[in-house]
Amino acid sequence: MQEEQKPVKPARRKFLNNMLASSAAGVAGATGVMTSTQSKAAEATGARAPTALPPSVKAMENEKGMPPPDFGRVGGVAGSDFMVDVIKTLDIKYLPSNCASSFRSIHESLIDYGGNVMPEYISCMHEESAAAMAHGYFKASGKPLITLCHGTVGLMHATMAVYNAWCDRVPMIIMGGNDADAAFRPPMVPTYHAAQDINGIVREYTKWDDAPVSLHHFSQSMVKAYKVAMTPPYGPVAISLDMGLQSEIIREKGGRMPSIPRYIPSSPPQGDTGAVKEAARLLANAVNPVIVADRSARTPAGIGLLVQLAELLQARVVDQGSRMNFPNTHHLSSPASVIANADVILGLELSDFWGTVNQYTDNGLHDSAGTQVSRIKPEARLISINSSELITKSNYQDFQRPQEVDVQMPADAEATLPALIEAVRSAIPNSAKDAIAKRGEEAKKAYLQVKIANQQAAAVAWNASPISTARLCMETFQAIKHLDWSLVASEGNVSNWPNRLWPMEKHYQWLGRSGGFGVGYGAPASVGAALANRDAGRFSVSIQSDGDLMFAPGVLWTAAKHKIPLLSVMHNNRGWHQEVMHIQRMANFRNRKVNNGNDMGPIGTSIQNPDIEYHKLAESMGWWAKGPIKDPSKLASALKEAVEVVKSGQPALLNVWTQPR
Repeated sequence: MQEEQKPVKPARRKFLNNMLASSAAGVAGATGVMTSTQSKAAEATGARAPTALPPSVKAMENEKGMPPPDFGRVGGVAGSDFMVDVIKTLDIKYLPSNCASSFRSIHESLIDYGGNVMPEYISCMHEESAAAMAHGYFKASGKPLITLCHGTVGLMHATMAVYNAWCDRVPMIIMGGNDADAAFRPPMVPTYHAAQDINGIVREYTKWDDAPVSLHHFSQSMVKAYKVAMTPPYGPVAISLDMGLQSEIIREKGGRMPSIPRYIPSSPPQGDTGAVKEAARLLANAVNPVIVADRSARTPAGIGLLVQLAELLQARVVDQGSRMNFPNTHHLSSPASVIANADVILGLELSDFWGTVNQYTDNGLHDSAGTQVSRIKPEARLISINSSELITKSNYQDFQRPQEVDVQMPADAEATLPALIEAVRSAIPNSAKDAIAKRGEEAKKAYLQVKIANQQAAAVAWNASPISTARLCMETFQAIKHLDWSLVASEGNVSNWPNRLWPMEKHYQWLGRSGGFGVGYGAPASVGAALANRDAGRFSVSIQSDGDLMFAPGVLWTAAKHKIPLLSVMHNNRGWHQEVMHIQRMANFRNRKVNNGNDMGPIGTSIQNPDIEYHKLAESMGWWAKGPIKDPSKLASALKEAVEVVKSGQPALLNVWTQPR
């Protein structure tokens, strides 16, 4: 138990003040350190001395009270008040952020002038967490959020989450506080945190950015930023928010306020009519067509459109899982291996078409291209509908290797599907209908075989301790299957068990992965998605890996602070297991034994000794938590208890010791 703090005696206070004064050595005025004489005067007047002591009642009144009438209050309308008016026209519900001086003006306007409603300020411990929350929130709600970042350093903190959103084609608006005018900004820290071009930090992985120089400019920039972010392909945008502009007083003639443009959404880009007809002709005449989807379902309606197309052709569908594209309960839902026999392959918003149709084996040699083998028939025809081609940049290699295709449409897949469905319907000859029906019957048999094989594989090591990932996932599903559940994240490798065995049919039941595979996405994105699900009345659950949580554990406090219900089930395998395998493979290539250094895996890959007690970490930030759970027979009861806690409106975490994968 922590020892109770005893009041500091006056003699002790005097000693501390004298020590501070003597160490200041003549620079007390510049540094804010009081001299002994000043300290005595401060005690006499009740002013707060610069020590670690708690403030007196009078000092707290002085700090919290209003300034005197002659303090020099600002008259007129603050520029940041107008900025809040602009933001409110866009119906943005939340603003996750870590507070900072470079946007103190708009921060005050948001909570006082704007009433902390539309948007509501969500207190975050780290800019990366705030941006990742916006990422997860969009995928659960379809609505973008704003996040405020502090100058150079705050935006640098947020960059990993912004890059994930870029790779994942998720919109968000990043507003970076900046103090652009060197003639007025304070020296030292504020100048370190300012930049001529703050947006340059994220320009290569944002769709658009601007640095408004007037309030009229801000109103136009803000609406355009929202429009660009929300026009497919989606993506993050950035606005540099100058401190002088935030503090500017509006003195328009006749008291007029700057106008606010009306937001009118743009239509998503659709495939060329000729290309659509050619794609339909190839699909309608195919013997074994296969559809591969990655981010095809941009909205919930996209799932239904893909079902229509697949059933029309009785074409097998491979869902690569960056979104919930196709129900895994449908008989046409298929493993990736089916592309081997395809004669026509339709790729919908694929992150990596080359990697879809080719197999690459890393042989561990830097000067070698590795082993490359085609997965498909040489005569297979390829069709691509992918809007990402419209925003490809050069520096970051998220566009992957180029793949030659026969029909290529730089267009939004979901927006193009209605025209493609009609074109396919018209192109199917009557003579092909029996063959199409036969394909469907064969797909049903194959689907059942895969389902049985997955169930048999999941039963292996069911009673093992540490707990198998299959049991972790299936016990979790048993605890929530009666609820309107949403799997908000599944970070770490759990052998894809939720997608293989959980029945997923609704768009929010699987939100996909991080996009850029940046570690640290899972926890904050889960909290952001859970915030959206809370408003929609859904139950949020995440499979949370251990290493990922430790990148941004402060988001646990945000969930508790804002009463965001979330069930976080730890996949605690006590290591960076993918890196364990990399080190082992490198040692094998070099014909030598891995130098473990201990019994916990190769040096630098273990998260043990000491073991992190994630349940205690969560408890310290206001969560209900339990663990470590090592006995598989105790997992179901712990989950049942945790589910009831989350249903009551609180976040809950279970620290489960698991097998590596």
